[in-house]
Amino acid sequence: MTSSPLVARTVPLDPAVAESLLDLLPADRPVTWLRRGQGLVGWGVAAEVRTSGPTRFADAAKWWSETTARAVVHDHVQEPGTGLVSFGSFAFADEPGDSVLVVPSVVVGRHGDSVWLTTVGAEVEVPVAQDVPPAPVGVRFADGALNGEQWMSVVADAVRRIEAGDLEKVVLARDLIATATEPVDVRWPLRRLAEGYPMCWTFHVDGLFGATPEMLVRRERGLVTSRVLAGTIRRTGDDERDLALAATLARSSKDLEEHEYAVRSVADALEPHCSSMNVPEAPFVLHLPNVMHLATDVNGVVHDATTVSSLQLAEALHPSAAVGGTPTPVATALITEIEGMDRGRYAGPVGWMDASGDGEWGIALRSASVDGATVRLFAGCGIVGDSDPEAELAEAQAKFVPVRDALAP
Repeated sequence: MTSSPLVARTVPLDPAVAESLLDLLPADRPVTWLRRGQGLVGWGVAAEVRTSGPTRFADAAKWWSETTARAVVHDHVQEPGTGLVSFGSFAFADEPGDSVLVVPSVVVGRHGDSVWLTTVGAEVEVPVAQDVPPAPVGVRFADGALNGEQWMSVVADAVRRIEAGDLEKVVLARDLIATATEPVDVRWPLRRLAEGYPMCWTFHVDGLFGATPEMLVRRERGLVTSRVLAGTIRRTGDDERDLALAATLARSSKDLEEHEYAVRSVADALEPHCSSMNVPEAPFVLHLPNVMHLATDVNGVVHDATTVSSLQLAEALHPSAAVGGTPTPVATALITEIEGMDRGRYAGPVGWMDASGDGEWGIALRSASVDGATVRLFAGCGIVGDSDPEAELAEAQAKFVPVRDALAP
């Protein structure tokens, strides 16, 4: 929390100073939001708030509104992400849940050819490249809350309930526990993820890190975008075979049904805030290094930008059918009943917001939480009526791959 007004100053930087934003990150409470080398990194803490429960979004939004209203900002760049910026990570469920919104002491950003430095409080010198962080040592993996057999029985239970008409879709997740012999420096897996998955958003906020392919909501100067992913197939590494698999995915009635639920839930949540919207009739296939997804970009023009921030839009969208299910209240209740674990901030909104309320919020997928020498990895799958438990387990294993590989030396 903060009592005195924050004083923020944003100045242009020589692009040569920030060729790799991740190289500039020190170990002091780093935050990250990057895609294809563009975005924001920061460190230190000028102010932060922790919230929990059903009002976690509203409490954070109120704190941010009060903080920005009192702040003194000297912004000499005027780009998205300049001036006073906060980074947030929010719990998936109302209870239990620990959410955070943090204002770093230092932020370095890149947007196109524009590069800048924002400082809050004391002046800092131009940042320089840091030493290469150490690789994790002696990492071993073990099942989390449920082993594979137990999780497949949970999936089978969910399929029975869907066939009985209780609901249409539910997203079930599982966890994997990695234990190292020494504390893990999160900057190591961040570098690996950014290199291996440049088309995803590589993020880290308060111990939660990953590379998400899914943009929950971006709001920039009145325009709003949400990228919906649902429907997945694993890649083989053979280009011809993968093209055939992509065509299979695009025709799969099971995956198209799952995808339609997710798109519908996003469009319904955004509609009250938009004066016009564009919802494509058919998805495209998004190719990532390890999997392919059915994807749809929903776009709109917001009419309430002065009163509703990007964080409040994220709250309206969460949880979408892509991470909860359909109908959402029934699906989330079922997750609580049978999933067998606390998701924490996995599959919750993660991202950043500036003083105007513009920002980018992804869904914390392909992610893990790090606490000292322990890293808890997460993966989830959308379950519908004709889901096969063995196939869903294989899909979950594929979704663990990005973070598993990122923890390797």
